[in-house]
Amino acid sequence: MELTAVKELKSALDKKFAHNIVVLDLGGVTPIADYFVIATGASAPQIAALTDTAEECLKQHGMTLKHTEGLRAGKWVLLDFGAIIVHIFDKESREYYDLERIWRDAKIVDGGD
Repeated sequence: MELTAVKELKSALDKKFAHNIVVLDLGGVTPIADYFVIATGASAPQIAALTDTAEECLKQHGMTLKHTEGLRAGKWVLLDFGAIIVHIFDKESREYYDLERIWRDAKIVDGGD
């Protein structure tokens, strides 16, 4: 079910013109989540729209949002749905934090565009 949800989330974010969408399978790497979904938005308004899309998509899969961070700043939004954590960055923050490097032991389920 979670894999289906992250694949549908990737598709929904793509339809809203998110860039470089990557899904990391964290199984066996860390107990904090099963998947990270990482995407880049071009502006603060787009990041907000992508955040709304992610929330809507995962709630349709019966998932409950446990915690949100960064929405006001508009540079990096974190949505914690427990098993799935969504990171939506602006370009500079994505390059700076480079989560794909930090979590390089995770398997890439679906790569960027």
